[in-house]
Amino acid sequence: MHIPIVTFRLPNGLFVTLSEDHTAPIVAVNLWYHVGSANERPGRTGFAHLFEHMLFQGSADVEANEHFELVQRAGGTLNGSTWLERTNYFETLPSNQLELALWLESNRMGRLLPAMTQQKLDTQRDVVMNERRWSMDNQPYGTWMEKLPALCFPETHPFHHSLIGSMEDLAAASLDDIAQFFATYYTPDNAVLTIAGDFEPREARQMIEKHFAAIPRGKGKPPLPDMSLPTVFGQWKRDVVPDDVMLPRLFLAFRSPVFGSDEYYAASVCGAALGLRNGSRLRRRLVRERQIAAEAAAFTYDLAKGADLLVVDVMARPGVAAEQLEQEVAYEIDQVVRDGFNATEVERAIALIQTMFVSSMQEAGERADKLSLFATYFGSPERLNEEVDRYASVSTDRVNAFVQERLGENNRASLVYIPRDDAPGELVGAGAAAATQ
Repeated sequence: MHIPIVTFRLPNGLFVTLSEDHTAPIVAVNLWYHVGSANERPGRTGFAHLFEHMLFQGSADVEANEHFELVQRAGGTLNGSTWLERTNYFETLPSNQLELALWLESNRMGRLLPAMTQQKLDTQRDVVMNERRWSMDNQPYGTWMEKLPALCFPETHPFHHSLIGSMEDLAAASLDDIAQFFATYYTPDNAVLTIAGDFEPREARQMIEKHFAAIPRGKGKPPLPDMSLPTVFGQWKRDVVPDDVMLPRLFLAFRSPVFGSDEYYAASVCGAALGLRNGSRLRRRLVRERQIAAEAAAFTYDLAKGADLLVVDVMARPGVAAEQLEQEVAYEIDQVVRDGFNATEVERAIALIQTMFVSSMQEAGERADKLSLFATYFGSPERLNEEVDRYASVSTDRVNAFVQERLGENNRASLVYIPRDDAPGELVGAGAAAATQ
């Protein structure tokens, strides 16, 4: 697989990636800003996510919600998302509507503040607070994305605090805070613009220069604190959460090499061998054969700074207690540590990852997003064309070396959800009380 990639940078610092593909008459526009919850300061958590909402509330030449209306009326789709290290915005439209998307994105990058009002802030603050209530606080297991980073990263680390923010911090957000955040991070020199799909590169470049070139670069953003962490946690961490749930659920995390590093690819393959689809170790052993779990999966957070997380997510079957669930999962992990994965498991995992990646690259939106990712984190969207080979180079020995180094009891963090009526008890370390086989 070889995807055509052309890059250039405007004088104001905007990094542009173009990937031409005339397979279908659609075009994807994808804009990444290199800011996420990690960039928030104490007392102002949730700003990155709140700001994602604010960017759809209009700019100098676009009314509130008109961004959605214009794209949808043109036959397109759009959205945005926030993560620990980035915020992104994206549209997919018929190819003859490319300039509409570029105009909309440039207008809110260059002319958002004149349209910012206290009423818009208050409205979106309420929306985010309600989102927190419904997606986290009142959702079964919904707090896991807040509690797991809090368990796995030190309190002073930028990844420790909540992505969606606390109610207190959201309530304290002022219009001046929003304006300062925008001026600091929503600048062309802190952004990557990617276009993928059916377009003519020369015309696209002219449109980009027309709409983005006049936007001034920023004055610089404050550096993040030291993100480095030890290779392992140093002990088995544990947090037990009584919740309004029917079944116990375990999130077992391991500190892992950062996304994009050579070691990351062995970790990624390990995660796929553990919990990607039905043939994976945990699905086969816990769900199908021993019927301990209703669901089992494993994934990496794909964090590019400091340390990543490899997470095993297992839901108990009815009648299986939380303590037994944790012990059974740990027993399977201990077996992998003791015996390693065999070559067949590793080859299957690599083939699945490669197939999923190649398939996703056929979609303009997915391709644009991945190009923006590699451009934002590494300054090199061309790395996208190396991904299949990077996974192909991962050997069984490399995966098992990662297992030996990172899956032991000194590098485990258990976030255990239990039905609220259950006695919390003290969940014992599964290594000391492995399930009888």
